[in-house]
Amino acid sequence: MTGLFLFDERQAMSVTVIEHLLNRVADLGIRHVFGVAGDYAFPIEDAVCARDDMTWVGSCNELNAAYSADGYARVNGVAALSTTFGVGELSALNGVAGAFAERLPIVHIVGMPASSVLGSDKLVHHSLANGNFLAFYNAAADFTCARVILTPENCIQEVERAIHAMRAERRPIYFGIPSDIAGKPVVVAAPLILQPAQSCPDALGTVIARILASLEKSARSCVLPGILAARFGNQARVQDFLDRTVLPHATMFADKSVVRETAPHYLGLYYGHLLHENIADFLEGCDLVLGIGMQQTDFNTGAFTAKLSEEHLINIMPDHVVFGHEIINGVMMHDVLDGLCAQADTIRRFEGELPVQARPVAGNEPFISSATLYHDLQSLIRPDDIIAAETGNASMGMAEIRLPEDVSYHNQTLWGSIGWATPASFGMAMAASSRRVILVTGEGSHQLTAQELSQFGRFRKHPVVVVINNDGYLIERLLCKDGETYYNDLAQWRYHLLPAALGCDDWAVSTVSTRDELEAAFAACNADTSRGHFIEVRMRRYDAAPVALAMHDAVGTLYGN
Repeated sequence: MTGLFLFDERQAMSVTVIEHLLNRVADLGIRHVFGVAGDYAFPIEDAVCARDDMTWVGSCNELNAAYSADGYARVNGVAALSTTFGVGELSALNGVAGAFAERLPIVHIVGMPASSVLGSDKLVHHSLANGNFLAFYNAAADFTCARVILTPENCIQEVERAIHAMRAERRPIYFGIPSDIAGKPVVVAAPLILQPAQSCPDALGTVIARILASLEKSARSCVLPGILAARFGNQARVQDFLDRTVLPHATMFADKSVVRETAPHYLGLYYGHLLHENIADFLEGCDLVLGIGMQQTDFNTGAFTAKLSEEHLINIMPDHVVFGHEIINGVMMHDVLDGLCAQADTIRRFEGELPVQARPVAGNEPFISSATLYHDLQSLIRPDDIIAAETGNASMGMAEIRLPEDVSYHNQTLWGSIGWATPASFGMAMAASSRRVILVTGEGSHQLTAQELSQFGRFRKHPVVVVINNDGYLIERLLCKDGETYYNDLAQWRYHLLPAALGCDDWAVSTVSTRDELEAAFAACNADTSRGHFIEVRMRRYDAAPVALAMHDAVGTLYGN
């Protein structure tokens, strides 16, 4: 996202409300707007389509549009979504809430009924028929960091206020635009000049000195970089710090690909005590653990089995630093990292033996086992790929793969809405047209949003889609009381017919159930990147990734039973 807005009064006198908003959206680096057309939103959609620097992306439904915007924001840094009043925005709300939880900036633009209707008791379509036209606007309050209904008079200042909040919090914002207001000229007003938050110099100096002193005193230190470092634009700084200090470091479940996984001091996955006890013993045996945007959520901590001593934990968060139980506010993560990097040469190097994480090893079975699948997926992935791994068994298996250079890996660990990955992967493809996107999903999740495959064909994108078919909701079978309860069963689809039915006519499609078939399908993906590849992998019903099996054994701590 770009810096300060330079206000041009002469230009403002000639632009409409929607034009001004879209100009600012374009300034943020957004080139695509995801959504579903609706009559109250026609002025918005017409304005998008009239621009040379922006493309309307009509999604199959509003939830998929929100998921696509989520994926776009992960790669581009910020995204835009447009829906119509009521039915459209409510359909998208689950995806917007996921972006809020996962700290992803999305500009949500909602087309509303005319301003005269909003102030009346008229019975109009998409309303609740009770005169409450603000119900949906109010529903968005807890899932956005700023929201406003635009008018010609408030447009200039309120757009800046909302964008400033989005930049600061990395969360969605909401603009409601009545249909009769979108085309009206903005009223020139003094612009808001809103500066980014600055670190308090005294607090910053204190924090940097304390962290350096703790590292100097520590006999064994390690680092836990977290996803918030990436969300707040500090991924390169984190990597620079790790390269300069050569400190041992690991990542938790949500944090995969935040750091370079080929680095010699990268330990792998820290998943509490559910897996890789040697990694857990090493980290928890350190007298200093330095977190950088690390979050101790249920899945990150291996169902709360992680035992990180608060006494030995320092966590650098986006706008504060936590020393055990003490919080120092008013210090920005990027400033802290810059200060640490500047003195990295003074930090003691680790010279001991590092633990080695066990890697997936292919089996010799005639069928495709989980170990074989994830071992062979390693050979599919190439530098600079983008990977979207669906919630559940798919992402749990991918967590143990060691990624090549410059691979971006994404999953929705915290919000965990199944079906997210298919449309999100399309959003990623739109954000980075020169990079290959690999989608790894389960057939249960895929059934929720499979129609968004059609967008890959429509916009001539060439992903690799791997659908793991375990004959039902595998992760649910592992977590519930009785895995054979029929709510875990699924309708039996002919998955190999989906690409052609959805307009992806030139894709290579295969259904595999043996190791030879799997290797051949993956080899074809790398041999021919000029078209999409769709691979259904048929596996046994309970053949799950080790992380998923470990979660099955830890349902007591996961759910607090």
